[in-house]
Amino acid sequence: MGPLAGIKIIEFAGIGPGPFCAMLLSDLGAEVVRIDRLEVAGKRSVPNVLLRGRRSVAVDLKNPKGVEAVLRLIERADALTEGFRPGVMERIGLGPDVCLKRNPRLVYGRMTGWGQEGPLALAAGHDINYIALTGALRSIARRGEKPVPPLNLVGDFGGGALYLAVGVLAALLEARTSGKGQVVDAAMVDGAAHLMTMFYEMRATGIWSDEPGTNLLDTGSHFYDAYETRDGKYVSLGSIEPKFYAELLSLSGLDKEDLPAQNDRAQWPALKERVAAVIRTKTRDEWCRIMEGSDVCFAPVLSLEEAPAHPHNARRKAFVEVEGVVQPAPAPRFSRTPGGVQRPPAIPGEHTREVLRAWGFTSEEVDGLAAARAIV
Repeated sequence: MGPLAGIKIIEFAGIGPGPFCAMLLSDLGAEVVRIDRLEVAGKRSVPNVLLRGRRSVAVDLKNPKGVEAVLRLIERADALTEGFRPGVMERIGLGPDVCLKRNPRLVYGRMTGWGQEGPLALAAGHDINYIALTGALRSIARRGEKPVPPLNLVGDFGGGALYLAVGVLAALLEARTSGKGQVVDAAMVDGAAHLMTMFYEMRATGIWSDEPGTNLLDTGSHFYDAYETRDGKYVSLGSIEPKFYAELLSLSGLDKEDLPAQNDRAQWPALKERVAAVIRTKTRDEWCRIMEGSDVCFAPVLSLEEAPAHPHNARRKAFVEVEGVVQPAPAPRFSRTPGGVQRPPAIPGEHTREVLRAWGFTSEEVDGLAAARAIV
């Protein structure tokens, strides 16, 4: 069922953060229908977990009858999401003005890298570019080394997909009061900048340096880092608070040594070498037996293969298997209206007739659209 049960959303097919946002909304119970391009209909690619939970309709958006069919679906939708460059939806006749005229309560969610306006709005880009412009990428580096892209979690999924989801849900709540829809402009560069709020605050108060790898959370400190173990694996330490740091010293045996104060920044490089040397004396599993579950703020660094089998993840059922593919389970969790994976990823166009009939089209109308090659 999920807390969003009864909410209808149209998703225009895209890549990466767009599907992730739609997957999240579906996991939470929304009925999400994906509009796929006619030319990909019937083609199943490699297992695409990001497409789980939705039905697919294949439509020719260059065909006026196809566009009109989509507008009729939009009339019955609560929201739509799209991730094209600015102006693309307008050019195919499905821009906000047209859609809101057909459905004044519609929440029109738009996600781009650079936003709907600005000097870079029409430029191509990817996650690494968006987070570079916000200061995030420069801040993710070890001292004296080049920045490391944090996969595409910060721009695409964190700054893009999650902010679009929050924006759409906020606008849906507001529409219940006002009876009016609106456009949500979710730019990945905006979201990534927003995620950096705490670090701009810390910089303003003088406790964060622009020099990467010298700060509390960027591997500058010896008590917040990943360390290699004797067997070539890694463990993570996050012993920031004094009482947690004391636990780290106790369980590692370092409490028996005369060490500088925890927050003596001048001594952090030397302390890091000492902690690293101690951690290398044992295997990852040995450190797990000593520290896991303690207040050290400790966890083993697991691979994608190892993570689902960890006892904590297994106990919480943090991963599920759908059609033989192990994947993260829906999140967050709800006590009364739990979400779930509604269905496996659809083949493009798999549910065209089913969706059109369910959303108000007659059999004759569906046959007419097929005859006009507006749908598959």
